Amino acid sequence: MATSGYCVKCREKREMKEPEQIKMKNGRPATQGKCPVCGTKMFKIGAA
Repeated sequence: MATSGYCVKCREKREMKEPEQIKMKNGRPATQGKCPVCGTKMFKIGAA
């Protein structure tokens, strides 16, 4: 299942490349990946 997120550099919603489940400092789950077009780090808060 592909995870989508907002790329701040491209200013568009795109599918994340290499999505990875992480836990933020406050303990909440999040997903971190890369934009397939520009390679900028993308971030989405919440369990996927």
